[in-house]
Amino acid sequence: MATSQQEAQWVLRAQCDDREALELLLRSVQPSLRRYLVRLVGTFFADDVLQEALGIVCRKLIWLEEPQAFRAWAYRIASRLAFNHLKKEKRWSEQIRDELVLDQVPSVPSSPPSELLPQLLESDAVPPLSRAVLALHFQEELSLPDVAAILEIPLGTVKSRLARGLSALRTHFDTRSD
Repeated sequence: MATSQQEAQWVLRAQCDDREALELLLRSVQPSLRRYLVRLVGTFFADDVLQEALGIVCRKLIWLEEPQAFRAWAYRIASRLAFNHLKKEKRWSEQIRDELVLDQVPSVPSSPPSELLPQLLESDAVPPLSRAVLALHFQEELSLPDVAAILEIPLGTVKSRLARGLSALRTHFDTRSD
């Protein structure tokens, strides 16, 4: 995941207590982080999780050693908070067991139609762990290795969650068309 040169400069300036640079940096990453969080925790909770994520980014930015890694780092923070929120809400306890079994199955799936992507990512038919992979890969257009780095999971697990998510979507649409 590439952080722009401008964002990397804002990181360095923000680390030197430049408030304007910090505000510009947060404004640049906020829309994509919110879009990602809406897919994971839903519209109702996305703003709360986003606010918490941006607060952590502000507090811990000084410790970021590689300004070029800013976006991946911000997504990692948002992912952790979203998954913690979901755990607290207990919305995924049954779905997680199913995915852990499927994490060992490698697959190279095809992508969903781009016009259906927003609707698909909002569907509860897709488990949250798979939804995170789908959102990062198809919506944010990140490579699978980048998705693995953000979610801090092996590449094989990313591939299996991607396959699981696409399979759940196919099943969902097959059921709806009957």
